[in-house]
Amino acid sequence: MAAKTAKLTPAKKTRTKSEVYKLIAEHTTLSRKQVAGVFETLGKIMSVDLAKPGADKPKVFVVPGMMKVVAKYKPATKATTKPNPFKPGEMMEVKAKPASTQLRIRPLKALKAMI
Repeated sequence: MAAKTAKLTPAKKTRTKSEVYKLIAEHTTLSRKQVAGVFETLGKIMSVDLAKPGADKPKVFVVPGMMKVVAKYKPATKATTKPNPFKPGEMMEVKAKPASTQLRIRPLKALKAMI
């Protein structure tokens, strides 16, 4: 039987990547290197699943029991003039913006229940 692991306690400061890997390795049968490999693979899976969302169809990735990540395509906008909301009667220049991908991360019910 494996040696008893230390009890989980809240961190005083934000944990570093190395501290997280070490803590997970202590509480599982995986080595630290294997834990790092799991996170690296998870990152690759997310990047493939979320890459290039369509204008009409956003891409979604779910980390089971934790969060839902949604990638949404935002089309480019042209430069234009609009009324200034802070100075009524004046017009203001709005700069053009390139197309981009917007990421939204939402917690799932299980994560909310943990806190």
